[in-house]
Amino acid sequence: MLTYDPLWQTLKRKGISQYRLIKDYGIDNAQLQRLRENAVVKTLILDKLCRILDCPIQDIVEYRPDPPKDDE
Repeated sequence: MLTYDPLWQTLKRKGISQYRLIKDYGIDNAQLQRLRENAVVKTLILDKLCRILDCPIQDIVEYRPDPPKDDE
């Protein structure tokens, strides 16, 4: 599972609000909602966030493996 929890920490560390992402950088509110929900987002958005925040992808997204199922 991919989680965008690191994004929110990076935004806080860099002093950039979600409002600023929308107004100053043109990130669509619908895309931010998808990020909040850990839903599918285009790599184009991830690339744009890396550029805006001047950070590696690891500062935006984290992979967390699903726990093993009972039958495995």
